[in-house]
Amino acid sequence: MITVEEALQIVLDNARDIGIEEIPLEAAMGRVLREEVSADRDFPPYDRITMDGIAIRYDRFKQGCRTFHIEGVVAAGAEKQSLKNPDACLEVMTGAIMPGGADTVIRYEDILIDEGKATIQLDALVLGQNVHDRGADRVKGQKLLEQGVRISASEIGVCATVGKHQIKVSRLPKALVLSTGNELVEINEIPQDHQIRKSNVHCAASLLRSYKVPVDIAHLMDDYDEIIVKMKEYLNTYDVILLSGGISKGKFDFLPDALKESGVRQLFHKVRQRPGKPFWFGQYGNDTTVFAFPGNPVSGFMCLFHYFFPWLESSTGWIGNKELPVAVLAEDIQFKPDLTYFLQVQLRFEKDGRIGAYPMKGNGSGDLANLTSTDAFLILPQDTVHFKKGSIYPYIAFRSIF
Repeated sequence: MITVEEALQIVLDNARDIGIEEIPLEAAMGRVLREEVSADRDFPPYDRITMDGIAIRYDRFKQGCRTFHIEGVVAAGAEKQSLKNPDACLEVMTGAIMPGGADTVIRYEDILIDEGKATIQLDALVLGQNVHDRGADRVKGQKLLEQGVRISASEIGVCATVGKHQIKVSRLPKALVLSTGNELVEINEIPQDHQIRKSNVHCAASLLRSYKVPVDIAHLMDDYDEIIVKMKEYLNTYDVILLSGGISKGKFDFLPDALKESGVRQLFHKVRQRPGKPFWFGQYGNDTTVFAFPGNPVSGFMCLFHYFFPWLESSTGWIGNKELPVAVLAEDIQFKPDLTYFLQVQLRFEKDGRIGAYPMKGNGSGDLANLTSTDAFLILPQDTVHFKKGSIYPYIAFRSIF
C-alpha cells in the first residue's frame, strides 16, 4: 500500500496536455489561458485626464496668471484639441485627451467660473497634476498575461482592452462520472428498504461542472460482463472516467479485475489514508485516465479534491500557487491507525489573524450530511497518534470562509 504523497505524485505524473482550443472571450471565465497576451498599444494610449476641471499651461500659472479665458470643452471620447492662446484654458472631462499646449489640470473644486473665465483658487500647483501619462501603465508590446493563468474577471478585462475577442485556452477533458451497484436508484425514484438514491455521481458531476468540465453521468450494475462491455465503450469515448464504488474487497466489487480486462493499466490500488483507502488509479493507453473512488461519499469527495483536481490543474497547464494553506488545530486529536487522516473541520478566523481548524465529528465516511457542516479536510500525517491543539497542518478547503 502506498502513501498519500506517493499516490499524489503518481497521479500528477500521469497528467497530460489535452490540447488547446480557441473560444469567444465571453466564454473564457475560469479557463486556463494558453497564449501570452501583450499590449497592442500604450496604456493609457494618450495623456489622459483623471479629474474634471480645466487644462492650462503650468508656466503661465508660475508667471502669476490666475484667471484664464475658457476656449471650449473637451469631452472623453473627443478628438484631441489644442489651446489657441497660452493664457487660455479648456474645460476637460475625466478620460479626455490632454489638449495640445496644456500640461496641467485643476479640478473644478479648486476654481471659480464666471462669465466664461476660470479663476484658480490655489496658491501652488504641481506640473502635470491630474494627468495620467501615455504609457504609464504599460507600453506597446509589453506582456500583460502569462500563458497558464486562470482567467478571472480582471483577465477578461485585460483581453477586452487589447481587442482579444477570441482567446486560446486549454481544452477541458471530456469526463464521465460513473456509479456502480445494484442498490442505487435514480434521485427521482422512491427507494425500497434495500436501496439508496444516487448521490455521489451528482456531487462529483456538479463539482466538475463548476470547473466547466463537460461531464456525463452513467451507471453500471454489479454484472461483470456488462461492466466489461460498457467500459470498453467508455474508454474510447472519454478523456477521464471517475468511478464510484466497486473497488474494495466485496464479492461484487468487480471493477479492479474488469478494468484490467478492459485494458486499463493499474498504477496503484489502495492508499494509506482515511477516508479513501481503497482508491484505485489507472491509465488506458495515452487516451483515458481512470479514477476509481470508494463508494462511501466522504471518501469519494475527499479524493476528488486531493487527487482529481490537482490532476486537472496540471493537465490544463495552470501555473498558479499549488501550495496548500495551513490552519491551527483547535483541539487535541488522537488517531491510532498508521494512515494519513483527512480530518473534517470548520475553519474560523482567530483573534491572532490565523485560521483555526475545528474538528467536526461525523459518523464515518458514509456520513455525507456531515460535509454540509464542514469547510475543509485538515491533513494529519501518518506515523503520528497524538495531534496537539495549536499544531499547524495543511488543509484542503472545499467551502469558502471569506
